Amino acid sequence: MTIHKEGHQILLTTLLAGAVLTAAVRYVLPGLPWLTIAAGTASLIVFLLFLQFFRLPSRTNRSAPNELVAPCDGKVVVIEEVEEPEFFKDKRIQVSIFMSPVNVHANWAPCEGRVVYSRYHPGKYLVAWHPKSSTENERTTVVFEQAPGKQVMCRQIAGAVARRIICYAKEGLSMSRNDEFGFIKFGSRVDIFLPPGTEVVCEIGNITRGNETVIARWKG
Repeated sequence: MTIHKEGHQILLTTLLAGAVLTAAVRYVLPGLPWLTIAAGTASLIVFLLFLQFFRLPSRTNRSAPNELVAPCDGKVVVIEEVEEPEFFKDKRIQVSIFMSPVNVHANWAPCEGRVVYSRYHPGKYLVAWHPKSSTENERTTVVFEQAPGKQVMCRQIAGAVARRIICYAKEGLSMSRNDEFGFIKFGSRVDIFLPPGTEVVCEIGNITRGNETVIARWKG
């Protein structure tokens, strides 16, 4: 397991800030060694929390060509038919995966194919499980096309804690299995929109592993 590139700067900053805080407490209050220990311990705990958040496990997508994998770690919280107004402008099957702060927060392409649409939308920071977070929160929408008629949308949604969405998927870019298309810092959610008739093989409450768990199969 490695550390995601998005975490390098914040981890270094956290480590340096913790060291400075501990040294400052020791210098200002030399007669209270327990306080120095407390400051050092608190700094270490914060660093370790960030370290686990930015971890990037080694995973290999072994799905079949007709299978779609979960783009992220988390818990399936929504499976329903909805009207998708941004790109498809028709009915789609929505599968939503909630990512807690303890999940791996890298986002993988659900299938191989070409990016045909990529848009960033500024917005609110409602809690990620709020029904309106999909359309009102800060978000990035990406559509992958594996083949004609086989398009899947992934929408990265910022939560109440998340304040930065990173998206690497640009229009025209071809993505392969195992490719990351983005990263969301801290608690968040990813919505997946599938064509009607797609066989959904996950259920509400299922725990997913990004780039590994099969969530659906293409029709035909």
